[in-house]
Amino acid sequence: MDIRDAVASRFSCRAFLPTPVPEATVREILERAARAPSGGNLQPWRVYVLAGAPLAALKRKIAPRALENPRGEGAEYDVYPPGLKEPYESRRRAVGELLYRAIGVAREDRPGRYRQYARNFLFFDAPVGLFFAIDRQMGPPQWADLGMYIQTVMLLARAYGLHSCAQEAWTYWHKTVSAFLELPPELILFCGMALGYADPDAAINQWRSPREPVGGFASFRGFEEADS
Repeated sequence: MDIRDAVASRFSCRAFLPTPVPEATVREILERAARAPSGGNLQPWRVYVLAGAPLAALKRKIAPRALENPRGEGAEYDVYPPGLKEPYESRRRAVGELLYRAIGVAREDRPGRYRQYARNFLFFDAPVGLFFAIDRQMGPPQWADLGMYIQTVMLLARAYGLHSCAQEAWTYWHKTVSAFLELPPELILFCGMALGYADPDAAINQWRSPREPVGGFASFRGFEEADS
């Protein structure tokens, strides 16, 4: 798959088919993704992969509790900055409205929104769940490296016909997840990721989040004007 097609076709998939993904495929994706940029070659990412019985066991631990307690055990970091300013807050609200509109859940339907949010903790029925962690010693530059690694994983997944959904929501259950994965105390859980084959008929997979045109976030200087 051309990289341009991989970028254009990637989206946050929230409904997966039960079709298994071979371990060899996941291993190859993670290994290839390790060519992602890494300042000083620190390669700060740590990845934990679950499928089959272990994945089912973790979901049994969290999913019933998540429906009753959306904020779980409390996040270890702010997923969004407090007092999010414009235009970021409006973008966040707009994408949420698009998501819930796709599945017919009204904004005032809080139980309906909570039910959909809780599906994060089922990995949206994906057959593979990944968790990404990083050493607590690391700072913003290394967190950026981790983000580039995660993005590379998601783009490589498209080459295998797979889709994904990165899930920072898992930080709200960091205690249970860390204990389940036996994370050493020096690691902080950053996010989870659902990985598998997208359900093409699911309504929640039919919409796409809008993006700003390049003129809204980039400036250009020093280029010669095109010949008229």
